[in-house]
Amino acid sequence: MSRLVDYFVIVGFDHEKERGGLSSGVILQRFPEINWEDTPFHEGIEWFCQPQGWALSTERSEPRFYVSVLTDVDANRHYCACLCFNETVAITPTKPADEDEESLEPRPVANITHHSIMYAPKCLVIVSRQDYLDTFRNCLGIIYTVWVENLGVPLETLVGNLLGCVLVPPAGGPQVRFSIGAGDRQALQPPAAPPLPVTHTSVHMLLRLLGIHNSVTLWCAVMSEHKVLLVSLAAARLAAACRALAALMFPFRYAHVYIPLLPSGLVEVLATPTPFLIGVHSSLKEEVSELLDVIVADLDVGSLHIPAGVNIPRPDGKLLSSLQEDLALVLQPELRSADSAFAPPPPAASPPHMLDKEIRAVFMRTLAKLLQGYRHCLTIIRIHPSPVLTFHKAGFLGSRGLAQCPFAVRLLDSMFFNGLVAERGPPWRPTDIWDELVQNLPEHLRLESLNPNLELQHIQDLAMQLQLNENPNPQTYQQRILRPPEGASARIHQPPLPTLDPVRVKEVIDEVTARNAEHPKLTALRAPVPRIVPPAAPPAGATEAGHVLVTNSARRLEVLRACIAAIFECRYADARKSFPAVLLALRACAARAALVRDLAARLPSNKHLLHHHQFELLVRLMNCALQSASALDEHSIAAAMLPLATAYCRKLCTGVIQYAYMCIQEHQVWTSQQFWEAAFYQDVQRDIKALYLPSPTHHHHQRAPSPRDDDEYSLLRAQEPSALEIAAEQMRLWSSLPPEKQREIIASEEQTLYSQAIHYANRMVYLLLPLEGAGRRADARGEDADRASNSITNSVAESDSADAESGFEEADPGEAGNNVIKMVSRFVDKVCTEGGVTADHVRCLHQMIPGVVHMHMETLDAVARESRRLPPVQKPRIVAPWLVPGEAVSGAALRCCLAADGRAAPLLPAEGALFLTNYRLVFRGAPLDPFACEQTVVRSFPLCALTREKAVRTHYLPHLEHSPQEGLQLRSATFQLIKVVLDEEVSSEQLDVFRKALARVRHPQHATHHFALAPRAMPPPPGPPPKHHTLKGFAKKTLLKTARRAGLKPKPSKRQKYVLPSASARSLTSPPLMSSLSADTLSLEELELAGAEGAEVPAARTLERVRERAYARDWARLGLAAPPFRLTHTNAVYTLCRSYPAVFPVPEGVGDESLRRVARCYRQTRLPCLTWRHPRTHALLARSAAPHHKGVMGMLKGSHQTQGAAQSGTETTSSLEQERYLATLVACTPASRGELEDSSLSLDSLLLTEEPTHTPLLNKPGTMGAATRGSGGAGGARHFGRWGSLKGRQPSSLDLYQRQRLSAADVDSVSGDGTGGVRRASLYIVTEKGLSIATVSGCEPVPAEYPDGRAARHAFKKLLRAAAPSAPAAPNDPGFYRLVEESGWLWQLRQLFQLAGCVVDLLDLQGSSVLLSLEDGWDVVAQVSSLAQICLDPYYRTIEGFRTLVEKEWLALGHKFQQRLNIGPTPQQGYTPTFLMFLDAVHQLQKQFPLAFEFNDYYTRLVAYHSTSCRFRTFLLDNEASRAELGLVDERRPDIGNRLGVETGVTGSEEDVYRAQHGQSLFDYIDKLHQKSPNLYNFLYTPDLDNPVLRPMSSVCSLEVWEYYTHEELAHGAPYDLEAQSADDERESRARRTVTAGYDSIPRAMPASFTGLLERIRSLELELGHLPQKWRVRWDQLELPNTLELQRNSSLSSSVVRRCTLMLHKRGTLELLVRGRLARAPAAAPQHRWGAAAHAAPQRCDHCDHLLWGPVKTGVRCMDCGASCHERCADQLTAPCTRYKAPPPPERDRDPRASGGNSVGTLQSSSQQYYEQFSSNVAENRTHEGHLYKRGALLKGWKQRWFVLDSIKHQLRYYDAMEDSHCKGFIDLAEVITVMQAPPAPGPPKKCDDRSFFDLRTSRRTYNFCASDANAAQEWIEKLQACLQ
Repeated sequence: MSRLVDYFVIVGFDHEKERGGLSSGVILQRFPEINWEDTPFHEGIEWFCQPQGWALSTERSEPRFYVSVLTDVDANRHYCACLCFNETVAITPTKPADEDEESLEPRPVANITHHSIMYAPKCLVIVSRQDYLDTFRNCLGIIYTVWVENLGVPLETLVGNLLGCVLVPPAGGPQVRFSIGAGDRQALQPPAAPPLPVTHTSVHMLLRLLGIHNSVTLWCAVMSEHKVLLVSLAAARLAAACRALAALMFPFRYAHVYIPLLPSGLVEVLATPTPFLIGVHSSLKEEVSELLDVIVADLDVGSLHIPAGVNIPRPDGKLLSSLQEDLALVLQPELRSADSAFAPPPPAASPPHMLDKEIRAVFMRTLAKLLQGYRHCLTIIRIHPSPVLTFHKAGFLGSRGLAQCPFAVRLLDSMFFNGLVAERGPPWRPTDIWDELVQNLPEHLRLESLNPNLELQHIQDLAMQLQLNENPNPQTYQQRILRPPEGASARIHQPPLPTLDPVRVKEVIDEVTARNAEHPKLTALRAPVPRIVPPAAPPAGATEAGHVLVTNSARRLEVLRACIAAIFECRYADARKSFPAVLLALRACAARAALVRDLAARLPSNKHLLHHHQFELLVRLMNCALQSASALDEHSIAAAMLPLATAYCRKLCTGVIQYAYMCIQEHQVWTSQQFWEAAFYQDVQRDIKALYLPSPTHHHHQRAPSPRDDDEYSLLRAQEPSALEIAAEQMRLWSSLPPEKQREIIASEEQTLYSQAIHYANRMVYLLLPLEGAGRRADARGEDADRASNSITNSVAESDSADAESGFEEADPGEAGNNVIKMVSRFVDKVCTEGGVTADHVRCLHQMIPGVVHMHMETLDAVARESRRLPPVQKPRIVAPWLVPGEAVSGAALRCCLAADGRAAPLLPAEGALFLTNYRLVFRGAPLDPFACEQTVVRSFPLCALTREKAVRTHYLPHLEHSPQEGLQLRSATFQLIKVVLDEEVSSEQLDVFRKALARVRHPQHATHHFALAPRAMPPPPGPPPKHHTLKGFAKKTLLKTARRAGLKPKPSKRQKYVLPSASARSLTSPPLMSSLSADTLSLEELELAGAEGAEVPAARTLERVRERAYARDWARLGLAAPPFRLTHTNAVYTLCRSYPAVFPVPEGVGDESLRRVARCYRQTRLPCLTWRHPRTHALLARSAAPHHKGVMGMLKGSHQTQGAAQSGTETTSSLEQERYLATLVACTPASRGELEDSSLSLDSLLLTEEPTHTPLLNKPGTMGAATRGSGGAGGARHFGRWGSLKGRQPSSLDLYQRQRLSAADVDSVSGDGTGGVRRASLYIVTEKGLSIATVSGCEPVPAEYPDGRAARHAFKKLLRAAAPSAPAAPNDPGFYRLVEESGWLWQLRQLFQLAGCVVDLLDLQGSSVLLSLEDGWDVVAQVSSLAQICLDPYYRTIEGFRTLVEKEWLALGHKFQQRLNIGPTPQQGYTPTFLMFLDAVHQLQKQFPLAFEFNDYYTRLVAYHSTSCRFRTFLLDNEASRAELGLVDERRPDIGNRLGVETGVTGSEEDVYRAQHGQSLFDYIDKLHQKSPNLYNFLYTPDLDNPVLRPMSSVCSLEVWEYYTHEELAHGAPYDLEAQSADDERESRARRTVTAGYDSIPRAMPASFTGLLERIRSLELELGHLPQKWRVRWDQLELPNTLELQRNSSLSSSVVRRCTLMLHKRGTLELLVRGRLARAPAAAPQHRWGAAAHAAPQRCDHCDHLLWGPVKTGVRCMDCGASCHERCADQLTAPCTRYKAPPPPERDRDPRASGGNSVGTLQSSSQQYYEQFSSNVAENRTHEGHLYKRGALLKGWKQRWFVLDSIKHQLRYYDAMEDSHCKGFIDLAEVITVMQAPPAPGPPKKCDDRSFFDLRTSRRTYNFCASDANAAQEWIEKLQACLQ
């Protein structure tokens, strides 16, 4: 029995402090005045009596009741029930207002007179430890009523009876009926069970106020120990909500700060760092709004505020959804039948108190589901004198699969859970509803899975139990409670509360206490009977998360057992073969548990010596099992591994033994204090259990334990009582034992704990002590090297007798030893304190630990020394790779392991070595997979193709037996990636030497150091310093050039410094060459260079030999060496243009002197050179560099690159010569003379027959459509024929030409139309955008878009990463085809095909000549020219023709191979794939036209590979001049080999000598291969002579990813070094074998039918002893069927396809031409933007000058310029708009020229190419536009751009100018975060306002803009913000 009320307190307003300026309360009286012995009085109660503060008021308020909760130091709650009312007080001012002399103004005292009436608060307070709030409310109400109504009952009697009369029985007691002496009758019912909270309807109120979601979130916050603050206007709500949240935690108890009603003066408590549950009045909401880590719930509004930095963990998805669904069914029972077609009557709503209990039942069931099986994880470490239990958290999380559930982890780590273990952990105690629920829940869940309707029934049953707990007595008792009448508090003459007599109160208390002591019924109450707590079902529900592919099948476990059996039976080969499968299976916890069980079963005793191989394999299995486990050891694998690790060992020598536990130290679990404590408690519980077992046969503590989920052991122990059951039985019998027996049991348990503490201290030292300073082995020993550091002598591994008197007091153990001592000491303190070990034993442990550490540190040196003497592990033998002729290995090979990269390569990883040769980088090794270890893995690439080399840190490889080492990643331009993990024997010095050698060979100092020229002699010594080597030399050259440009002739030198050597003079005796070397043509720099180098011109450089070169013969074949053309010799010594060949075709009428002047106008002096002539239309294809810009820099560049002497008027003369040269090309074009026969296929017919929607330029009469009439015929011949006879003109007629030249306007005027419409030009000059060039009549520049070098380089890098990724792709990473698309490589190929297709159509259909004049003339010009010639000329599709094409377009006419392929002595920015892109385009042609090419795809891939390999001399140098200096001019040598039709196998000595001196040519090598094997031949080759022109499809969907980028053969390496493969092929047997894609060469293993037949014929001839004939002879001897049957008849479908392709090509060509003309056309005038307007005054129309009239609508008005007119006159007004701000009118009202520009879309190499097809002038795509200054991202410069805001595509695009049809870039508005005005940025544009700046911040960068003024900036900001909304 306990008191109902501890103290009765009267608290009033403190008037004394109020006069001092403070408002507070004061305790007026308290009863009893002396503290109870068991319950002290709490000071500071006055703070909680008025939560909003003590203050006087002018108005009387109704009495209020609220409850505050105080918590003492013992976590006991004291309830303060307060009844607050007002009393009338008289206020006398201390100083009148007129006596305030210090204030300047009188202080107003409005409502306070000399005797003003105010109301002061007063409180009646009951302080109690009991939670009977309704009883407290009734008692205080009775006392207040007796006082107010003056009923005549002394208040002292009421208070005395209240304090002494009412005694409350504990939970489970009977109902108490009492009266406090005022005629009242009251009843008080204790709950049935002590721990269950009483809530009445508070939980229902919480759910009703906050809702289900917010209530569950708030519950999760309280359960996870967050700070929770409740806010409300009503104190009753705050108390009820706090009570509800605390009740929903059951069976947990809230152990943190709990204040349901916080006073305003204690708001600082909210800043506490500890969790709390506090309620405050809503008036304090603003003061608590700044708290950053407090969750605020407003009960009045129903809102929940969670700060951004607070993360509330929630239960896993299934548990949370079940909780919310059950709450919804309880609160909304109509949900079950809401969708019923025949709805039953609505169910009767449960009363609020039952709903309250049902909600509590739902939360209780949720916690029971979460903690299901928790009692099986309780660990008991002491039974007597009092039980001590701990909880195995990691084991519970692992068995339940909750390790990744943050809510469960947070709950188990909370103080609540520790209290639950301490309160409900003992197995012998009284039980309650919670224990029954945990026991019955599994059966309930099983039944509910069969019948879901039972779930609500079970909830209601549990709710009924909770209700019966609150109201166990169903009998009703009629109470009588006095209440004051209405309005009693408003009485004016109410006397104050009298002062109570404390003596009288004490007398009443003593009297009542004596009377209660005489009642025996209240003292004879029985305590609850304890019993054994049922353990319920074990924890279940664990899943193998994260290992979906790993299954725990019986087959995998059988493989594991077979592997362990093979290890112990010394069958090491069988064990190693099954190791990959075993290592994969060990990812599952069931397999790890099976491993531990099997190893424990094979342990005969406490020590088991193994052989070295057995020990190594066993340790590897242990490491793999521990690696898959986490640091928490959820499945107890590490704990079960401890006894095994201390038992298995191997003998190093006599007295030195290495145990397994020293080889498994590299795991995080050993450093976890929580793991050691859990393992210690498990072993202590096992020993405690064995201590009380009746039979000694149950002592299995020396046997290795198994993990907790061991099913086999659990079946064996099915009849054995658990530790908790034993503890319960011992606790039941404890009181009956004699004291001596009790002391003996206590000592036994304490000794058990102490011995285990000693044992675990040794174990921790073994596993934590490192081997620093013990002589770690330095040599490489494979899998033993990483474990040598962990080897120690362990002769006392399992000894428990080590004591502190071992005498080890030597040197300091070092930092590592001290750390181990500290950690072990902390562990000992923790476990011994919890286990109740005596202080003497703890002191002995602390003294023993340093001795153990010293002992192990001394023995580690001996073990390390003996481990070095072990024989090294046999590693695979390094096998040298097969080399090509001339290749040699340089340096030692690096032993390594080839790791798998992002490609799906089989048989990786592989162990071998990395070789560095003078040609390649080769890895050769064998797979680590034991089932494929007989295979060979080779991956190689040429050194010159290396693009990037970097050191990487690789991850753990499952096949490796050592820890990860340093790695090396090498990427090549041949789409190979070598990613190796270096072996531990490779030192850092060896790696540095390797990398330096690699860098040295990668970029040799001279071209002759490359592998292709390696047999040649050393290069000549370096010459003099280069020009401009010093500042003085630079100044000298600058002055000389300035003087030469000014017309001053240099003073001749007396020493004749610039005279050429005699050897050169002898070779230049022909008149053409002598004239070309006049003083006017050689520059000072080149003469100096020639004189300094003294390069000897080879004797073979004669005109006859030059004309026999391949490109010269091809020009002769095309007719470019005969009139009206000639092969000029002006560049015979490469003085005209160094990058041009010695001879090249030009028009016959242009002299050599004119060529020199023309060359000055072009970059790099690469003047237009004829390269191909159409055989039918005789149109010409010429190529050159882009002309110089007309500016100062262009003039200087032209002067620097010109070899003639400077004269006055040179620029003017060169420009005229350039126009004359172009006019000569026009005159040589048959189209200019009207000689084109097939004019029906011209582009004019396309212009006239296309639909208007596709060619809107023809819609407007008088422009393009009318101009087509004069584009050809006699008119064209009349104008172009004037210059048809210019070939014999001399330079003296230059002035006449200048007077008579015609402009384009003259041609237009002669043709009858001056509007500048469409006309067919005779010469189209394809040039760069924005480049103004000199044109003549008949010429038309075509601005083209093309992939430049920079774009190609970036696309190549992305393509290389996509084809050869360095790591496997993540699940969310884009796939291969997406990466290829994002690279833009196929889009650049598309642009090449479009440009080449335009050239093909102009040459073939229109008969016009084309001049390619782009960049420097050696990149995209070579690509387009070569592609166009392949499409036009079938000769170039043969093997011989393709070689001629490459030698002509790429080798003779020059291409910067050294810079583009990055093979020069100086590393460049990167690899530029210009030539590779051309070969890819050829591959696309082969795919689309498989019958048109004589060579196959392997031929193209072979050329692509060796273009970067530097194995052949073909692509080493940039031009013919560089090759001539080294004597490497590729003269086409006659076939000096065998010309017979048989294979003799004899190589000519003359050919070997020539190859040794000059290096080998790639095409000579290919010709020899072609003669020997048909691997390069396309057996489907059937040329179509009727349709010789190829017109490929250029759309991206028609292009394919080249096999060259993705193909790989690991069996031999790259399949393009055939000599290395043939050596391996000789060793391969003819037996049947498995062919693997990605490893074997499928074409070689399974050749095509024709190739296989030819090889079979050759082998049969060899078997018969005949000399085998060449395959081509056999192929040509085949008898063909009737030629009529083989004739390719064009079907209807093929003709339709050909016609459609032709039309598509025509359209593409037309778009290119129209786009070029529109780029030069003037911009259209701005259009008016009309809108309806009413004029206030009469106004006239701006068009017809008539009066605007009408009552409502008086016409239209332009919203931009203000022009007014009639509606009918709006379309006819010709005056342009003077202020352009808005978009132009719709498409039908616009100028056709503008719409034509819109119809032509330029496709960009990005995913936004569809958006960019829309013009900036389309009205529908513009929301706002105008000029803005944009600041650059890199150089931070301001540039003006035309911006268009598009709300349809959600973009902000910007253009160079308003007239541009294609944007320069765009900003995706989806990435925009904010738009705001910004301060002025540095370097702003001129005349700008400081308020005109604004910033647009995206997720990637911040864009800075500047408008013309502040208004424009504000308008842009508003428009952008409107689009963002």
